[in-house]
Amino acid sequence: MSGQVVQPSGPIGTEIAGYRVERELGRGGMAVVYCAQDLRLGRTVALKLLAPEYTRNDAFRRRFTQESRVAAAIEHPHIVPVFEAGETDGILYIAMCFVHGMDLRAVLDRDGPLPVPAALRIAAQLASALDAAHEHDLVHRDVKPGNVLVTKGVDSDHPEHVYLTDFGLAKKSLSLTGFTTAGEFVGTLDYVAPERVAGRPVDGRSDLYSLACVVYETLAGAPPFRRVDDLELLWAHQYDPPPLLSEERPGISRAADDVLLKALAKNPDDRYGSCLEFVTALRAALADPGPPRRTPTLVDPCAVGRPTECGPLPDPPAWAGPVLRAAQ
Repeated sequence: MSGQVVQPSGPIGTEIAGYRVERELGRGGMAVVYCAQDLRLGRTVALKLLAPEYTRNDAFRRRFTQESRVAAAIEHPHIVPVFEAGETDGILYIAMCFVHGMDLRAVLDRDGPLPVPAALRIAAQLASALDAAHEHDLVHRDVKPGNVLVTKGVDSDHPEHVYLTDFGLAKKSLSLTGFTTAGEFVGTLDYVAPERVAGRPVDGRSDLYSLACVVYETLAGAPPFRRVDDLELLWAHQYDPPPLLSEERPGISRAADDVLLKALAKNPDDRYGSCLEFVTALRAALADPGPPRRTPTLVDPCAVGRPTECGPLPDPPAWAGPVLRAAQ
């Protein structure tokens, strides 16, 4: 590259560390992701370039390199494979498997709430990926629909295959909080765990909380907490009870409410022990229709005489007694 420093928004056609940039796939506050061609192996990759201000931060650069190696070492069918990570000419980059498909954010924006079986299939795959990462002491810290890639599955029993991505920007150290040294929050506010908002140490249970927010959205069509102001949203995550899923989506059992309330508990100790434990409990709850509910009607059933539901009928007037006795 002849020593030229390429900005993350650099021109299409630029060659970076043996990859030729072809088109932009997406961008955020910290990075830009491109579709690129691996000139050495002739394959298409997703190439993420970090903004220059992070490259200049020695602590961030070391952390990025270390955690990218950890992510690359995790072999799991639902974690996007990392091919390479490093620094070249002042640019931090990470090359990942290019996944043909849509992210879950785009799917939800297009289709709205998902059918229950599809939501459970996606939840189980994400839970498996997160538990595998947690076994390597890697906390994702930004579980959200935009970091979930959905592609075609292998058969009718597995119609979609899900990948969790963006582990390269996660923070491995369990002692770190949700804020950078500059005070910038790492993560998406709709799905952030209360302990991260409070700046307390986090572990895999914070990802579990975020996963529960995502699963809630796949079933309800929106995250559990919806606020116009960011500060109000942060407050809600810390102190407000989430709305019951059964009230957001008809047909959902009350047992599912209990499962989600536990997964979204404010205290990490009150949540499930693993992401798969949460999804297993949710699957069982959604399979249970729960106690029957009284169907609202325009006519009060008690007015047409249903003593089993409304209690004993009052004594008839005296003039009706002979008629009723005859009918018996």
